[in-house]
Amino acid sequence: MAAMDPTLPIVKNLLLLDSEGKRIAVKYYTPEWSTVASQASFEKALWNKTSRTNARAEAEIIMFDNVVVVYKYIGDLMFYVTGSQDENELILYTVLQAFYESVTILLRQQVEKKTVLENLDLVLLAIDEIVDGGIIVETEPAMIASRVTMRGADGEQNAVPITEQTFSKALASAKEHLARSLLK
Repeated sequence: MAAMDPTLPIVKNLLLLDSEGKRIAVKYYTPEWSTVASQASFEKALWNKTSRTNARAEAEIIMFDNVVVVYKYIGDLMFYVTGSQDENELILYTVLQAFYESVTILLRQQVEKKTVLENLDLVLLAIDEIVDGGIIVETEPAMIASRVTMRGADGEQNAVPITEQTFSKALASAKEHLARSLLK
């Protein structure tokens, strides 16, 4: 493996937990949490540390367990982004913004545990569009949402054959097409 540029910002993980600290969608990019047990332990400790703060209006930044944690609550969900202790907090904040704003766009402003669980595929795809292997690849929420839904800049569905779409996406596409044809 080639040596990575030391100036490149690296995300250690993206976490989406519910209001009780239970895992909804997580992605770890560094080896210190290589087991599910170590991940669960970190998530529980982090939730215990942050659950009593009020990070609803603005994101909060803390140093926890030798990592920088940027987090924010939306509804009954807690969004977290972590980086090494010498990582730039503004970059991590930008990733956090991209994370929850793209989820907000994808879920049509219905950001709550039930909706996230029903659309978990979209949330996980959004995470993959934001960070790849710990490297930040996209932070523009509208771009992330359009890539996840396979839509172009003009909002039209790209030429994806119906057989390659998930059932829910195919149904949504059919509903949108019907609605457009009825409104003409």
